Amino acid sequence: MIDLNKIIFVTGLPGLYEMVANRADGAIVKSIENGQTKFAPLRKHQFSLLETISIYTSSDSTPIAEIFETMKKSDLNIPDLQADQKTTLDYFLKILPDYDPDRVSIGDIKKVVKWYTFLAKHDRLHEKAEAQEVQTKDQKEAVE
Repeated sequence: MIDLNKIIFVTGLPGLYEMVANRADGAIVKSIENGQTKFAPLRKHQFSLLETISIYTSSDSTPIAEIFETMKKSDLNIPDLQADQKTTLDYFLKILPDYDPDRVSIGDIKKVVKWYTFLAKHDRLHEKAEAQEVQTKDQKEAVE
């Protein structure tokens, strides 16, 4: 499964972030896009850990990591972020055919596509074991 550990969405901030440290009054986050570290106070922001997010289906829910994995393995073209609703919805129906249209809005679907595109662009769609190897390699390079 795709490793989304420590990757978070922060309301009010663009893009996705990696959790660096947790404090009682907020969190220290690192931008995946540019590597900048900043403090995000709890009084101003809400945090959502990507690995805890699921999409409702007709029977239960599917973790977003599984959806990302399906998207990665699929040979379908991912719709452009500016694509019309029908194109995005048709794509998502092929990826997760049993999603619950009563509880999942087009905005939710666009957010899933946007996050997937962002993570793919920044090479963050690794399997769990593979992600640990990449993290170890990055730590070794930082020491050298």
